[in-house]
Amino acid sequence: MSDEAAPGINVTAAPGVAFSYRYGFRLPAARIAAIQEAHAATCERLGIARCRITGMRYSRSEENEITATLGFSLAPDVARAFGRDGIRGVEAADGMLLDSEITGEDAGARIDQLAQAREAASAERAAIDARSGVTTHEARAELERQRAAATGSERDAAAAIAEQRAALAATPVVFEYRSGQAIRGFDPASPFTRAADLAVASARWTIGTALALIGLALPPLLLALLGLLLWRRVRHLLPAKAPRAG
Repeated sequence: MSDEAAPGINVTAAPGVAFSYRYGFRLPAARIAAIQEAHAATCERLGIARCRITGMRYSRSEENEITATLGFSLAPDVARAFGRDGIRGVEAADGMLLDSEITGEDAGARIDQLAQAREAASAERAAIDARSGVTTHEARAELERQRAAATGSERDAAAAIAEQRAALAATPVVFEYRSGQAIRGFDPASPFTRAADLAVASARWTIGTALALIGLALPPLLLALLGLLLWRRVRHLLPAKAPRAG
């Protein structure tokens, strides 16, 4: 599978945008744990300044199907390359990329808006301080209330700016894995792949339904067989009927 299967956007093409990446993979169940560990090791080699693992999950269902996730927080300049390398690792393990998604938020524009709000709150607080010479108790109380509100707005804007800057400094990337057989050379949405998936799903449903029916029917059959055996044993113990006189 080529790199074009995982479209991306270089951070230099959209300055001020906070991106997040998500990749969905399908590969043989027996290889999910190993490739998940390999992806985690790749992050560790980058160092905590450029990559941190933010979450991990591995789950096996009663039908022996496996789903797993691995979350990362990466330096923006390595996030896209990290995703491409992750795809190559999955393909080397006989897996495939099912889907990928890139979302972005214009953090730069949001920071500008918040900075204007902070400056307005600061100017309002300065104007209130200039009127601090009022003498009446009621006027001083009102000015204190207004000053507290302006200070709170200024503080909230500063905290929001810090949050947006943090979003620009770290890019979240999520790898999602699920078990299944990859069909190389075919698109996951092609009729061949859909037909193969349908056949597997149909076979699983048929086997599951047959086992369920056996499970439902077996107890009554065993009970009927036990009753028949008991009846045959009891019948031999009963006295034989005398023949009628002719």
